[in-house]
Amino acid sequence: MTVVTDAVNRTLVKRRSQFVEFFRRLAKEKPLGTVGGVIVLLFLVLAVFANFIAPYNPIQSNLVDKLVGPSFSHLMGTDNLGRDMFSRVIYGARISLYVGLGASLLNVVIATVIGLISGYVGGVFDLVVQRFVDVALSIPSLVILITVIGVIGAGVWQIILVMGVIGGILWTRVVRSAVISIRENVYLQASLSIGGTTPHIILRHVLPNIVPIMVIIYSVSIAGNILAEAGLGFLGLGIPPPTPTWGGLLSGEGRAYMHEAWWLAFFPGLALTIIVYGVNMWGDAVRDILDPRLRGGIGRYGTAVKSVSALAKSHENR
Repeated sequence: MTVVTDAVNRTLVKRRSQFVEFFRRLAKEKPLGTVGGVIVLLFLVLAVFANFIAPYNPIQSNLVDKLVGPSFSHLMGTDNLGRDMFSRVIYGARISLYVGLGASLLNVVIATVIGLISGYVGGVFDLVVQRFVDVALSIPSLVILITVIGVIGAGVWQIILVMGVIGGILWTRVVRSAVISIRENVYLQASLSIGGTTPHIILRHVLPNIVPIMVIIYSVSIAGNILAEAGLGFLGLGIPPPTPTWGGLLSGEGRAYMHEAWWLAFFPGLALTIIVYGVNMWGDAVRDILDPRLRGGIGRYGTAVKSVSALAKSHENR
């Protein structure tokens, strides 16, 4: 019992040290990625606690204060119906992050399932699946989104489902390529030679080796999904009013009154720009740290600097 307990403790300590090492490298090697992570965390807090942070009801009209500019009582001004823009932007962050995080999670699940099976099985099955992927890649994703949303209707869950499925199919190639490279490794062939079953090999050897790829797909696809949701909202195919969304704010009163009330379009656009920038910086940093092809050597910023410094010193000694 003591031996088992010690082994479990060592495993937990190792995982905790890897977790700490990840954030240490993130802060040291990727300062912009750290800033991006802070931005994402800030918007996530705003989205989760919007009910407590927003000073006004985002859908309650007050015609007395319509089209009032930014002030202490209304930090981002009011719209044509007197609704507080700061509250509406905060609630818009909730919708954007819900869609971005939910659709990205579905992207990872679908891309992993299809890419894993297609890359591992190969043969005719892989050929047929990839032809369907080619068809999906040949059609602009926005056209597919508009068509499907127009058929099934707009809503948070509908948009998450459609974006998740379409994005998952588009990311299939990345997972498939990683699985094909893993399939040729010696340890996989050794497992087959001793009678390892296909589910055992996939769960034991293949899936753990593509976890970094799954994390990268998730972190990188969030920004694209947020922009896609805002694009649908701007075209009038997103979450229907009165629910505030950043794309809807830009399309509705923002476009109608932008010449006489600049803040109606400026602040939703600024919020969208900041969150997309933060997610992109965070996603790039996570990719650089977790990508196995970039570990060690010049792939790591810190190692690269050390190796260049050592090379310079050895040249000076000569």
